[in-house]
Amino acid sequence: MTYFLENFQLLGLAIGIATFLIIGLFHPIVIKAEYYWGTCCWWIFLLLGIIGVVVSVVTTNVFISALCGVFAFSSFWTIKELFEQRERVKKGWFPKRKKKDK
Repeated sequence: MTYFLENFQLLGLAIGIATFLIIGLFHPIVIKAEYYWGTCCWWIFLLLGIIGVVVSVVTTNVFISALCGVFAFSSFWTIKELFEQRERVKKGWFPKRKKKDK
């Protein structure tokens, strides 16, 4: 696939589209993660980011390497956004999850 994208000068466009989709995917993930788990799940995104960096560095395919790098740094950015989402919930901009009575 990379061969096709490189020969027709579409690799940059494909990376751009994939980057847009990855970042767009992380927006609702931040909202849902903070809603269901709060900020205590930040370490999961740290782990995902580290794995993404490692895969990006060890792979030889430019397309996969770029996408893993975008995924990694989107995961790192999500950590920051989780804590900011908590503040947005406190301000009433987003709904707060109600505790269930047992």
